Amino acid sequence: MKLAILGAGPGGYVAAIKAAQLGAQVTVIEENEVGGVCLNWGCIPTKVLVASADFLARTRKSEEFGIEVKGEITPNFAKIIERKNKIVNTQIKGIRNLLKKRGITLQQGRGVLTSPRKITVTSRDGFIEKTESDNIIIATGSRPFQLPNLPFDGKRILSSDDAIALKEIPKSIIIVGAGIIGCEFACIFRNLGAEVTLIEMLPRTVATEDFEISDILERELRKNKIRILVNVKAEKADIRDEEVHVFLNDGKEIAADKVLVSVGRTFNSNGIGIEEIGIKKGASGEISVNEKMETNIPGIYAIGDVAGGLMLAHVASSEGITAATNLMGGNERIDYDSVPSAIFTSPEIASVGLREQQAAEKGIKVRIGRFQFRMLAKSHAIGEIEGLLKVVSDEQSDRVLGVHIIGPHASDLIHEGALAVRLGLKTKDIAGTIHAHPTLAEGLMEAAEDVHNEAIHMFKK
Repeated sequence: MKLAILGAGPGGYVAAIKAAQLGAQVTVIEENEVGGVCLNWGCIPTKVLVASADFLARTRKSEEFGIEVKGEITPNFAKIIERKNKIVNTQIKGIRNLLKKRGITLQQGRGVLTSPRKITVTSRDGFIEKTESDNIIIATGSRPFQLPNLPFDGKRILSSDDAIALKEIPKSIIIVGAGIIGCEFACIFRNLGAEVTLIEMLPRTVATEDFEISDILERELRKNKIRILVNVKAEKADIRDEEVHVFLNDGKEIAADKVLVSVGRTFNSNGIGIEEIGIKKGASGEISVNEKMETNIPGIYAIGDVAGGLMLAHVASSEGITAATNLMGGNERIDYDSVPSAIFTSPEIASVGLREQQAAEKGIKVRIGRFQFRMLAKSHAIGEIEGLLKVVSDEQSDRVLGVHIIGPHASDLIHEGALAVRLGLKTKDIAGTIHAHPTLAEGLMEAAEDVHNEAIHMFKK
């Protein structure tokens, strides 16, 4: 069976490997570079910057650990970017090697569907090649959403793609949008020394997270001298006097060296031939799929960002495995209710399942367990005591409905919560599992104990 995959991001290349494992003859078509947005402009590059920024921030606190550092501690942004590029290139080589070893053909060029079984690929030098296949997976991803009143110019008004390509740290930056991307970049630039202002039209930062988690993040951002403006919109920008002046809908005007616009992403579903062959799209331009990741055209599947839903790299990979399995005769589905997410701010945020406010909206009566990181010996040992672990459970069944964490290594700690949500475990299951001491994971055990007011290292009046 022949399979063609349009896009080699975390959805496309994973789908290719899975299909090859199952015996398919696979061709992957990629216009830019394997790894997609996640590897080249998103998840990986930003996490390298986060690592450098966090290391710098911790080094400046070295005396708290009894370590004396002589002289001024300053970032060398050119070397930070050099390290970022080296890591990205290493990962690119790794993916290309995986594809090669699996016998997967990689075609470089822009692919356009010309029929339900044919794709025309145009290379950068204009060479045109046609690929025929029994099945097709569309995995073309997404790109930064551009506001008409704040158009990207790549120099002063930046997209997230532009931000990781900067040659130097801006002295000041205004970030429009305090969601996941905006808050991550706010922490990166602030820890590297920039003056940062966050603008958000909603009442709070990372508004999709549990409200307690959002409140703690805002407190920590402000402690780090990040200016936060909520309930306001950026109406327009004017570049003058070597600065970008942003005009807000409350009548105020603020200025900075750079403006980063991070207000979401838009689907790469145009210009690839789907309208011509009758593939249906949703109201926002996402490709419509069923539970098997198949479009309305039999044999054509869509995965990852371009299919809408949870726009996360690990979701794209899971959807890629699901689509590949199903087109090879399987019958797989994805449990989106137990998908964990992580935000690499300072401190980190991670969550899975229902937020407390979502449970209330659904009319579910809940019990809440909380435990603060400052109550953990390990937190004090590593010098990171800020944050909270929160468990949301069903009042009647004791089933874990959600876990929400803000604090050190939240992105690693969340997976115990994800397993609990996926398997329908009870808070008693987590509380009754012996956790190693001293660890950060003990905090989740104590939060689960607190659901029933049984936490050992916490006292409530």
